[in-house]
Amino acid sequence: MSSHEAVTDAAPTDTSDKRRWIALAIVMTAAFMDLVDATIVNIAIPSIEHDLGASSGAIQWITAGYALAFATGLITGGRLGDIYGRKRLFLIGTAAFTIASALCGFAANSEMLVASRLLQGAAAAMMVPQVLSIIHVTFPAHERGKVFGMFGAIIGLGAVSGPLLGALLTEWNIAGLEWRPIFLINLPVGIAGLILGRKFITESKAPKALRLDIVGMVLVAAALLMLIYPLTRGRELDWPLWGHLMMIGSLFVFAALIAYEKYKARKDGSPLVELSLFKVKSFAAGIAVQLTFGVVLGIFFLVWTLYMQIGLGWTALKAGLTGVPFSVAVSVAAGLSVQKLVPRFGRKVLQAGALTMIAGVLLYFFVAGRYGTGIEPWQMIPPLVVMGLGMGLIVAPLTDAVLSEVPREHAGSASGLINTTGQMGNALGLGLVSVVFFGVVDDWDLAKAPAEVGAAFTDAFQNSLGWAAVVLAGIFLVMFALPAKPKQHLEGGDDEDAAEIVEKEPVLTH
Repeated sequence: MSSHEAVTDAAPTDTSDKRRWIALAIVMTAAFMDLVDATIVNIAIPSIEHDLGASSGAIQWITAGYALAFATGLITGGRLGDIYGRKRLFLIGTAAFTIASALCGFAANSEMLVASRLLQGAAAAMMVPQVLSIIHVTFPAHERGKVFGMFGAIIGLGAVSGPLLGALLTEWNIAGLEWRPIFLINLPVGIAGLILGRKFITESKAPKALRLDIVGMVLVAAALLMLIYPLTRGRELDWPLWGHLMMIGSLFVFAALIAYEKYKARKDGSPLVELSLFKVKSFAAGIAVQLTFGVVLGIFFLVWTLYMQIGLGWTALKAGLTGVPFSVAVSVAAGLSVQKLVPRFGRKVLQAGALTMIAGVLLYFFVAGRYGTGIEPWQMIPPLVVMGLGMGLIVAPLTDAVLSEVPREHAGSASGLINTTGQMGNALGLGLVSVVFFGVVDDWDLAKAPAEVGAAFTDAFQNSLGWAAVVLAGIFLVMFALPAKPKQHLEGGDDEDAAEIVEKEPVLTH
């Protein structure tokens, strides 16, 4: 097919074209790179703190700043892909992400690292929403369930393999660079993604002209910043009045955003947030699950690292290897959930995942308390495996459940919202670390006796696990709003839904 020929058939691509699987590998690698980068930093925090003299607030911003910049730009990133081409934005985002990774790797101080992480998060916001959009418009309906299952497995693997990779790179201390290779490793991956992506990814755009919503983008950024910033800095500043006022004010800004988006939809049909998507029950419920699940992950992964490396005094490699059973359990459960369980049991699989994670969290709470600072990695395996199985049952089918009934016309906006809410939850969870973890430790003084530090960090870890269990219980309840059985994109839905999706098929060009 020539580079200028457009495809407007109901099928997104010719299923005999094997290039779509190469394109899938490329975009999944980019998604994996982003997910690893979001978690790889956690395991290197003690090394960064020692090398750059970073404060606890700076440490939180190195992680939360990425999530915040990511969440703020994701919806706009999805919309830019709809307007200017998803392949084009994917390549631009990948290039910017690679450059930002280099800046992180060569950061001279904690301020430069925080700024570079913000830039990296903004670049990821251009790259990541194109991944789901490209998958959504590249694969026909009967293949999409399998593809989203693979994507869910990559999500789980990427989220939990970051610490292990970070541990290895930090422990090896390549060329005396200590923690810096955790960022520099993105350079060859990013360059390869640019070269191969330009050749194999199919371009796609929304079928109708859309416009950017600058006011909406500013309101989203303001609302998120007003909510997350006071949470992150509050403990350090002794919870000032302005912080509480900012958090309350964020609710009014969110309300203003909704009102403006309704106006924007009436005015030119190009709102930043496509509010009509929330009329789709599966989408609205899935978004709520995504948000609350992000909070759990944001809290757990950071405090887990601090507990093992600072509280227990473990090396980065020992802490990273401890997470391997978790990673394996997530991948196994993710594969089983989509291929075997969800088609038969529907949302009960996701609810079983939430209950399983709660069981794992409570088991970890018990184990950490029983063995104290003398705990060994093998004693953590049972709770980590149980938690990993629960997480795998959730992450893999959730993406497909959220996007299954979304018209392809809004693929970019929908995927942007999915990722945004997940990252909002993640940033919120990282901000809450100030309350649930540092609020218990209450002192970053490592000059104390190791036993005293270890006991304080163990208490803080247990407190964080307790809050994670509460949030997971909320997730379980929200899941009752998900469809009891999954609806297939074209084949399992009703004829009217199928006709609407076919009618709104985007234009594809090679």
